Formats: sequence, C-alpha cells, structure tokens
Amino acid sequence: MSHVLDRPAWSALETAHASLAEGNGDARRYPPSIVPFAASADNTAEGLDALARLPADEEVMAIVEAEPIIVPQGLTVLSCARIVQMMAERPCERVSDSRVELLTEADAADMLALAALTRPGPFTLRAQSLGCFWGVKIDGRLVAMAGQRMRQPQFTELSGLCTHPDFQGRGLGSLLFRFVAGEISARGETAYLHAYRTNTPAIALYEAMGFRLRSEMNLCVVKRQSA
Repeated sequence: MSHVLDRPAWSALETAHASLAEGNGDARRYPPSIVPFAASADNTAEGLDALARLPADEEVMAIVEAEPIIVPQGLTVLSCARIVQMMAERPCERVSDSRVELLTEADAADMLALAALTRPGPFTLRAQSLGCFWGVKIDGRLVAMAGQRMRQPQFTELSGLCTHPDFQGRGLGSLLFRFVAGEISARGETAYLHAYRTNTPAIALYEAMGFRLRSEMNLCVVKRQSA
C-alpha cells in the first residue's frame, strides 16, 4: 500500500494545501510564485495529460515521487536526481531560545537573498504562504532560517534550512532544525524532509537529530515546450 508521502505534492495539494492548488482532480500544482511542485493524480493518460497542461510555455515545474516519474509529452526534462525522504523517529522536543524569532512578510526579501546565497532548495518571496518560518538575526541581519513547506494530514515538511556562510559553525542550523521540528511535533504532527542523496553531511546531521530514512525518492524538473 502506498504511503501519503510517496507523492507528497499531490497529497498536500488535495488536503492541507488544497486552497493553494491550481488544476483539477487529474493534476494539481502550487502557484509558481510560491513553489514549483506539481503532480498528477496518477499515471493514467488523463492524469499525465492534465499535468502537461498546467504550466504556461517555458514555465518550470518540479515533480517528486517515490516511484519512477513518467514525464508526459509536451514537457522537457531539465534535470533529474535521486533524493531521500527522512522523517522524525519520535516526537521532537519543543525548543525555547530567545535568538529564534518568527519571520514575517517584512523579512521576505532577506529570506530570498539568504536562500539565493545558500541554495537550500526552491524558494520564493511567497514561501511563507506554505507555513511559518523562523530565523536568527545578528545585528539586525538575517543569518539563518528554517521553516515549513508541504503539509499533509499528520505530516509537515521541514524545509528552507540554511545559514549564511559567514555564520556557519555556530550551531545555528542545528538550533533552527530542532526548533522547527519541535513546533511541528507540538501540533501532533510528524516532521519530515528531503535531501539530495549525495548530500551525505546533511543526511548525517539529520540522522543525529533523530530522523531516519523513510524512502528514496525521484525528483524531476521539467519545462513546458513552447508552442
């Protein structure tokens, strides 16, 4: 039997993030101004055709699934990668630390700049539409952050974890990781995340934080061919 996280974008867009979904019962995506994830309901001809029709010409989408990804006609593959999906083995302790503050829309430009520098994954000015983000500021400068991305019943993805290179080695990434995981657990949900399979230092950190491998996943970035 498939798990709700085997097709995380689809399960999020038909449940917790249904209000953000573009598309219909055959295929859905997040608004590209928020995050590029998209998915078909299944690999039927109807589902794949609906997925191919979602983007405008030259628009990019990202597909992440446990099973091999079938790319429908009309979409060009830009890149593919193997990633891992990890989840917390047990509820995470809630963390209290005066350095951590809830980020707001006023921080969006600084968040995007930090993400552009450190490349934690797809990130936009509207990333906070998906869930809360928290950060650490030093002398008024945002130097580390982490937050929440896709959500399904009983699960929330921990995402956007990054630290400015000038402030690495101070434990800020670990602090924010534990903080966000604790906030997710406090809601009675299980935290999970995605990482490139080749990113062994990050995977080792997540394992040390009590996360385990749930599944290897496939990631494809595709683009709609011009008419």
